[in-house]
Amino acid sequence: MSSNKPVAGAPLPAMKIAKLGGGEIALGGPRENWTFLVVYRGKHCPKCKSYLNKLETKKSAWEEAGFDLAVVSADPEEKAAADVAEFGWTFDLGYGLSEDQMKDLGVYISDPLSAAETDRRFAEPGHFIVRPDGNLQLVDISNGPASRPDLDVLLDGIIFTIENNRPPRGTAV
Repeated sequence: MSSNKPVAGAPLPAMKIAKLGGGEIALGGPRENWTFLVVYRGKHCPKCKSYLNKLETKKSAWEEAGFDLAVVSADPEEKAAADVAEFGWTFDLGYGLSEDQMKDLGVYISDPLSAAETDRRFAEPGHFIVRPDGNLQLVDISNGPASRPDLDVLLDGIIFTIENNRPPRGTAV
């Protein structure tokens, strides 16, 4: 387990992740919009598929609120492509997240329970709201698939945060 957990108010580590369809998802550093970064377990996870299907239905609401969406996993390109073909996801989907990148994000890392699950280590769920200045507004990481933020509650809360210029919380040491 990594003890390098992300800190609210600190910069999101800079990294580049291959993007399905070509190019890359560049994370970290200043940008025009807010970013909602979702780290998911991969093709083997039915809870991930259900959650990402919900995200797809909420995509326009997130974009209207000024967010870029980035969804990433350790899956190889073929598995990511198979999920997009099956579910029709239209958000940016990154694949091939490395263990070093998982550690940089502070997400929990799991070994597969069997070859039927997957053939590589994978990241457990992580959700990151990143301010346009590149700093983390909200960090939500889980060590298992069952715990994920409600997308409506999260968006509503972040819209309130933006409209009221609220700082990152949980920064007291």
